[in-house]
Amino acid sequence: MEFSLFFFSSCSDSQDDRSSNSYRLLLDAAKFADERGFRAVWTPERHFNPFGGLFPNPSVVSAALAMITSRIRLRAGSVVSPLHHPIRIAEEWAVVDRLSGGRAEFAFASGWHSDDFVFYPERYEDRSAHMYEQIAQVQALWAGQSRKATNGAGREIEIRTYPRPVQNRLPLWITSNGNAETMKSAARLGASVLTNFIGQDAEELAGKIADYRETLESSGFPRGAGRIAVMLHTFVGDDLERVRRIVKAPFIDYLASSLTLLRKLAPSATPGATPGAAPGGIGLEEALRDPAVARKLLDFAFARYWQSAALLGTPDSCGELVRSLEEIGVDEIACLIDFHDDYETVMGGLEGLLRLKERFDPSPAPAAR
Repeated sequence: MEFSLFFFSSCSDSQDDRSSNSYRLLLDAAKFADERGFRAVWTPERHFNPFGGLFPNPSVVSAALAMITSRIRLRAGSVVSPLHHPIRIAEEWAVVDRLSGGRAEFAFASGWHSDDFVFYPERYEDRSAHMYEQIAQVQALWAGQSRKATNGAGREIEIRTYPRPVQNRLPLWITSNGNAETMKSAARLGASVLTNFIGQDAEELAGKIADYRETLESSGFPRGAGRIAVMLHTFVGDDLERVRRIVKAPFIDYLASSLTLLRKLAPSATPGATPGAAPGGIGLEEALRDPAVARKLLDFAFARYWQSAALLGTPDSCGELVRSLEEIGVDEIACLIDFHDDYETVMGGLEGLLRLKERFDPSPAPAAR
């Protein structure tokens, strides 16, 4: 099992949150991971909401990380490709690849929130189809192929993108929030998959991974060609109860910040869609209306994550989940560490995470490029 770091922190409108210190944890944790053999650093693409708001453009962030690291892979989790022109995607990430000496990777995602599509409103309904078209387009541009385009004078021209990347072939990832068909589609392309436990548990994921591997083979790829990375919220310490005290309130606050995003989505939700519900009939729609119900839902969510869907605990307690993920075919855990907003606390937790990592991935850091 390999381990990487994942970032998705919230931000605010306060003046205190507007300095470069907002990115201090990202930069210092990336250097820690780079020096200690972690596989990658993942950063997301988010727009128009404090939840994940530090990361509107993962290529810019990855370019900064390229300057302070020498080994670790620099990944976007994800690039919401329907929000972009494929030429810009190829150009920006080729720059990251050049700056990093060939360490750039990114997962394509189709997007989900209608507000994000102010860039290309017409793409929202068919966003998944747009994503798959763009995968082929970006791969071709990355490989140096030309593309027809219409210039400002209305003439059709042939263009190639520059600079040329270090890697001849773009490492391809696709993000799936538990959708089995998305994972099969990734397998048909020979792509790796970034997923999570937001809409699935380990047992459900096991079946999807088995189908993914079978689809890889039937599509002409080696069964082990693609990788499965699972994002898990992570804090590892020495004492289980102390870890619980450290993480519970910040974790619930972090989950609550995601409800503001869902609240914005609720008025435009698909008619007839069934809202998620916790035991006892606590539904998402009800939680968005009633703060008391929201608190019950958040407490339930924390209990679920604590028990079986996050690396929150000690190396011993978290090791059980790591072993179970290994058994079902997960290759990498992408550890989301910045749900807690205290710099010293999170950096201290990296030492515990390193001890957990060394139990399952004792290999030294790869050679610097």
